Amino acid sequence: MVSFFRKKPGAFFRLAAITLAMCISSSLPAIAQDGAVEVMTDRAKVFRIDAPADTVIVGNPAIADVTMYDRQTVVVTGKLYGTTNLVILDKKGEPIIDEVIRVSTSGNDVVTVMRNTSRTTYSCAPDCEPVLRVGDNADAFEAQTKQATSRNDMSEKAAGVTN
Repeated sequence: MVSFFRKKPGAFFRLAAITLAMCISSSLPAIAQDGAVEVMTDRAKVFRIDAPADTVIVGNPAIADVTMYDRQTVVVTGKLYGTTNLVILDKKGEPIIDEVIRVSTSGNDVVTVMRNTSRTTYSCAPDCEPVLRVGDNADAFEAQTKQATSRNDMSEKAAGVTN
C-alpha cells in the first residue's frame, strides 16, 4: 500500500479527505430523503427540512411520534414496530415532505428467551434486565408495566409533581 502512495502522491491526501468527509457526515443528523426514515423503538432521530413547517400529520401516531424542535427541525421517536407516514405542509398547505417512517427494534444488547410460545425480552447492557416489548408474554408484560407505572408515580410524588 505504501508503494501505491509513492506512485500516486496525491492519492494519500484524497483518501484522507474522503475518510474525513465520511466521518463528519456520519455524525450529522439525518436529512429528509427518498426512501423510508428508519427509527428504532424508544429512540429518536433528528432531521432538518428545507422550508418552515406549518402542519405536521402522522399516519399512525401509535407507531411514531413526531415533534417539531423548531420550524425546520423534526424529531421522530419510534413507539411501536411497523410503518406509517409523515406529511409536513408549509403555510400554503403545500407538502414539504411526505415520508414513510419504518420503526423497528434494536437488536443490540437484546436477548429474547422463548419458552414454547411464550417470549420474554431482556436488555443486556451490561446486566440483563427485563424490558417491555410488544409481543412478549402478557403476564410478564403486565407485571413490568405495573412496576414501571408504580415507580414513576413514586418518583413524581417525591418530586412534588401533581397531576
